[in-house]
Amino acid sequence: MGLTNGDSAAAHNFALQIDGVQVEYLAEVGALQLEQDVIKHVQNNPQGKPIVRMMPGISQGGTVSVTRGQTQSSSFTNWINESLAGNMGSARKNATIIYMDYMNNPIKRYDLRNAWCCKVETAGTKAGEAQVLTEQVTITFEELVIA
Repeated sequence: MGLTNGDSAAAHNFALQIDGVQVEYLAEVGALQLEQDVIKHVQNNPQGKPIVRMMPGISQGGTVSVTRGQTQSSSFTNWINESLAGNMGSARKNATIIYMDYMNNPIKRYDLRNAWCCKVETAGTKAGEAQVLTEQVTITFEELVIA
């Protein structure tokens, strides 16, 4: 049994897929950001009074950051390297952020079209500490489709 009307999803059950392949050891998905220009259109009505209309302009694309545990998995690392090397023919991929209910049923999908890695940041390390080594990757995308 999934969520019923009025239930909210728990924030801890999510996944990231890149070209249909799920990224393993995902620890965090940051806030998804997308911006669209706003065009201010001013005209006069037949009586000469100004009318102001706000219209959607060009989408600026968006970004999202993901944090994952460092592993020996090469597919995600290869994608990062292709992006950072500027090989856009192979770096641009479709990615999907999936939020699930407590029964692992998908309840919301954010499809990121033509996504690629634009920033990588590794966690700091300190001798004697026993924390997981992570990397935070900022993904930029050209189009967002919410399903």
